[in-house]
Amino acid sequence: MIIALGAFMGALSVIFGAFGAHAIREHVTPELMQVYTTGTQYFQMHSLAVLAYGLWHQTIQKPGLKAWPAYSFAAGTAVFTGSLYLLSLTGIRALGAITPIGGLLLIASWIGFGVQAYRNRRI
Repeated sequence: MIIALGAFMGALSVIFGAFGAHAIREHVTPELMQVYTTGTQYFQMHSLAVLAYGLWHQTIQKPGLKAWPAYSFAAGTAVFTGSLYLLSLTGIRALGAITPIGGLLLIASWIGFGVQAYRNRRI
């Protein structure tokens, strides 16, 4: 399920990237286009993180190992990139206040992944 989530996120990141490159570039300021681009870069990066976590989690096969980092990656990505996309498309600067919540979820995901990997190391 986690690998499928990462693959789905990867597909969406390409769709959003293409939308930004072809549909909105002429309709937003260069500054807001950079905001949109940043959202797409984080979306792609964290799609790969979910895939990596899913592959790692699959190799561990430890009963009871909770996969919360993968879902936190997905939620953090949705909040972080979603707020950047909305900000760039609407110009409503207040949406930028939501972005750090997504960032905190992403940080927690990376820490959780690292802690789980350390605790379940094989060497």
